Amino acid sequence: MAHATIKATLIPEIVRMIAEKFHLSEEEAMDQFYTSRTAEALSDSETGLYGQSALFVFGLFCQEKDCLTSNGNELQ
Repeated sequence: MAHATIKATLIPEIVRMIAEKFHLSEEEAMDQFYTSRTAEALSDSETGLYGQSALFVFGLFCQEKDCLTSNGNELQ
């Protein structure tokens, strides 16, 4: 499967998780993801991130946004 196809499968799931976790609209969640370093790394074939699960990439996004240790539900 091509990297673009894999990413096209992963990204909607990651965006859904972001929207649910942070109570955002799909559009807001997509904006948060696409402007993140995590999305940038996912787009870089050299990182191999495209081979990870949506949950793994979501976890990286959360670490980037420092949400794993946050008490609130807001993106920081």
